[in-house]
Order: sequence, then C-alpha cells, then structure tokens
Amino acid sequence: MDWMLFAVFLLACGAAWATGALFPPGEWYRSLDKPRWTPPNWMFPLVWTLLYASIAFAAARVAPLPESQYALGFWAAQIAFNTLWTPVFFGLRRMRAALVVMLLLWLTVAATLVAMWPLDRLAALLFVPYLAWVSVAGMLNLSLVRRNPQAASVPAAA
Repeated sequence: MDWMLFAVFLLACGAAWATGALFPPGEWYRSLDKPRWTPPNWMFPLVWTLLYASIAFAAARVAPLPESQYALGFWAAQIAFNTLWTPVFFGLRRMRAALVVMLLLWLTVAATLVAMWPLDRLAALLFVPYLAWVSVAGMLNLSLVRRNPQAASVPAAA
C-alpha cells in the first residue's frame, strides 16, 4: 500500500472530522428530546476517528488498482456528504435538511462499499462498520426530527 495515498485520503477525512470542532453540538443539541438508545457523547469522536482511519486505509488500497474510478468517485461523494452533514445539522440547525444529507451519505457509503467489493474485499469490508454507524446516525437524525418538531423547523439564530 502507498502510505502517501493513505495520508492524502486521511487529510480528506480530517477536513470532515474538523467540522465537529467548528460546529460543536452545544446547548441546543443537549436540550433536544433524544431517544434512550442515543450513543453517549464521548462515543462520537472515538468512533469517527476509527472510521476515518479505516475508510482512508480502504481508499488507499483501492486507488492504485485498475478500474477503481467508480469506487473513488463514490468515496469522494461520501466524504463530501459526511463533511456537509455537521454544518447543516449543528451549524444551521436544519434537522430535516440534515436528514436529506444523511440519506445521500448512506447511499454513497453503500455505493462505495459495492464498488470496492470486486476490487479489494478488505477495503470493502472496512466500509461495513461505517455503513452501520451511518445507519444509526440516520435513525438518530430521523428520531430527533420526529421528537422535536419545533426544533426541526427553526434555523439557528443569526
């Protein structure tokens, strides 16, 4: 594996990870009515750090392979939607719009996994925990919209 490629993909993940620092959950999120199965706050940065390392590793394995263009295109799309979700949800407080972003994220993560499968099974399997976590995050986003209709329709104060 090319470690320089890994570093490039990890930097792309770092941009997505940084949105968590730029748009922290804050009091608004703490005040929302959440389901009992909501993961504890400490779990989010830990899980995302592991996932970002895994998906960067997967991309670095696939990038030099012939016929990897679709897998890499889907990889780029999923990291873009991943980066977009936090500012939409926590920054703009647009939970419904964030749910649309989350659906697009889920679809592109699944498409990346499928596109990687014939190229490198290990790389594809590294996307399985990511797809599972995005599934949980999507269900949480949906639950928050349903449980907090007043907050779901009110944008952040200017």
